[in-house]
Amino acid sequence: MQLGIFAKTFTRPSLGETLDAVRAHGLGCVQFNMSCTGLPPLPETIPSELADSVMEETNRCGLEMSAVSGTFNMIHPDTEKRREGLRRLGVLAGACGRLGTSVITLCTGTRDPEDMWQHHPHNGTPGAWRDLLASVERALEVAEKHGVTLALEPEVNNVVASAEKGRRLMDEMRSPRLKVVMDAANLFRQGELPRSGEVLQEAFELLGEDIVIAHAKDVKNTGEVFAAGRGELDYNRYLENLREVEYEGPLILHGLEESEVEGSVAFLLGKLGGNTAYSEHQGSWVGSSSPLGPPEASDEE
Repeated sequence: MQLGIFAKTFTRPSLGETLDAVRAHGLGCVQFNMSCTGLPPLPETIPSELADSVMEETNRCGLEMSAVSGTFNMIHPDTEKRREGLRRLGVLAGACGRLGTSVITLCTGTRDPEDMWQHHPHNGTPGAWRDLLASVERALEVAEKHGVTLALEPEVNNVVASAEKGRRLMDEMRSPRLKVVMDAANLFRQGELPRSGEVLQEAFELLGEDIVIAHAKDVKNTGEVFAAGRGELDYNRYLENLREVEYEGPLILHGLEESEVEGSVAFLLGKLGGNTAYSEHQGSWVGSSSPLGPPEASDEE
């Protein structure tokens, strides 16, 4: 397993300085965002020379680009905004080969017209689901054309608000280019953390075989999200679930300020230690047949 971070966590005058800051924390990979180059997250165009320079800087720092963010509101109530999001997704997908990644992360969206992460009561309607299927179908055509994988994330405020809905979407689409971002903190509404064992077990049973990226942030029983290690999520159980499905991909920190990075990295290193050793030079786990080492005991029965 490789520990990484959202590149945009660090704000620097240049891309090289941003990636140097990632590397200075001993991290080995990033989920990239085109905003780190001064462009919008989903640009109208991506010059070839800019994409090439991103790959060059990533390689110079010894980092892996695990994915690039391509989020837009896939069920926005304005159909023109959905079409524009899909068009720009095509631009990003077309640049992925030069950027050095084959995975684009997406947001399934909300009926809220202003904020794609804001819950809306119409998210659970049949019309919202039909619009999602139409957007994902178009997005998968883009993915097939450019040879990339799309990773969608169950998130309580979006139309795919649970692991069960994530599984339903995967089954209806039936595409090898559609995979999952697992973020345990995004599976819990206010008051649900006491059921964490049940919720996580169901999520991994339904989606474990399709995970291509795991996120690391934290949540409290109030529903508020925090930096990893500052909330109430049962990280022992979350990491054990990842181990049980033999997940060996990136574990990406996000939802934190730069001032919190050192503490969250230390927290995850402590959880992931076991019989493994972390190589700051490589940013990955070495020295054990299991990427997470032996499972730690959970506080929950």
